[in-house]
Amino acid sequence: MVDRWKIVEEELRALTHLNAEGRAKMVDVSDKEITARTAIARGVVEMRPETMQLIKEGSIEKGDVLAVAQVAGIMGAKKTPELIPMCHPLQITSVDISFMVLSDIELGIIATVKTMDRTGVEMEALTAVSVAALTVYDMCKAVDKDIAITGIELIEKTGGKSGSYSRE
Repeated sequence: MVDRWKIVEEELRALTHLNAEGRAKMVDVSDKEITARTAIARGVVEMRPETMQLIKEGSIEKGDVLAVAQVAGIMGAKKTPELIPMCHPLQITSVDISFMVLSDIELGIIATVKTMDRTGVEMEALTAVSVAALTVYDMCKAVDKDIAITGIELIEKTGGKSGSYSRE
């Protein structure tokens, strides 16, 4: 008679994020090579033109929106494994957050995250953009409840076994 449990266990072992019981697990990266890795993500915060003007003038009552959002984005990248359950804690070597006015209603955010580690920093870059965008919302919500956060996406990654990726 075929041991069905053994077959199920073998099938589950082939899935990197599931244990022998079929439950989620953090992938073992112990044997992966330490390499330089970079990830770049972006997103957009949409708001009323009046809100954008207040940000540009530094007139938001809570303070300098972009300075606070920049620090928040950096903190977000560093806290990613505490927020996303299967992310590994990494030795992040650099986080850079950039803002650009894309139009009179769109603020662009770009996060670049680097590490020398066994796994990539895509989630850290995406989290940095997300937290920076949420901070812009928090800082401006008293004057604009219609703010929308859109287009958060990975645009580039380098390093690791899977190599480089660049969004077309």
